[in-house]
Amino acid sequence: MIFVNFKTYDQGSGENALKLITILEAASEAFSIAVIPVVQAGDVKEARANSKLEIWTQHIDPVEFGAHTGFILPEAVFEDGAKGTFLNHSEHKFAEFSSLEAAVRRAKEVGLKTLIFAGGIDELEKVSALSPDFLAYEPPELVGSTTASVSSAHPDIIAKAYEIAKRHDLPLIVGAGVHSRKDVEKSIELGAVGVAVATDIVKAQNPKAELEDLLAGFKK
Repeated sequence: MIFVNFKTYDQGSGENALKLITILEAASEAFSIAVIPVVQAGDVKEARANSKLEIWTQHIDPVEFGAHTGFILPEAVFEDGAKGTFLNHSEHKFAEFSSLEAAVRRAKEVGLKTLIFAGGIDELEKVSALSPDFLAYEPPELVGSTTASVSSAHPDIIAKAYEIAKRHDLPLIVGAGVHSRKDVEKSIELGAVGVAVATDIVKAQNPKAELEDLLAGFKK
């Protein structure tokens, strides 16, 4: 499986997000591999209405109905059609572990799946105790890289991350700098069930070709 993080890139916002989702859906069907668009909260409803793919949102806040101006209410994105949410991405980390813990709890209360990011082994070990649906290893220094990937720079840590995920019976996702079929092949070889990507697809001149190259990595 491939999680495609649209971030707040122009190419992944509004009408452009819907165009990109059309490309992702066609590739997902052609390769029979799950591709999950992870969109901005404001694009969830339109994305869900225009695609059969499982749509995720990039973040939720651990809040309930009330006076929480500017926060992302879990119920709101779930009602719009989101099936899951990223949590603790390196670009939107929780300042306190207790806040992450509360966000996971709120997600589960409304029926959202969760993927929790961690940037290192110690953090992976800690967040795995929260029993998310997916555990993701993504070293922050490689996020957005187009030259180095997690599988080429830290294969040893991916192997360690897999052992942690396996011990907690959690599927492992790896990300940061993933940009080739070989990156996917290596990640799967080391125990991951999928990858998380953003720049390589969302900002590509030819997103279809880039995605098909990554999907081919699952067919080794």
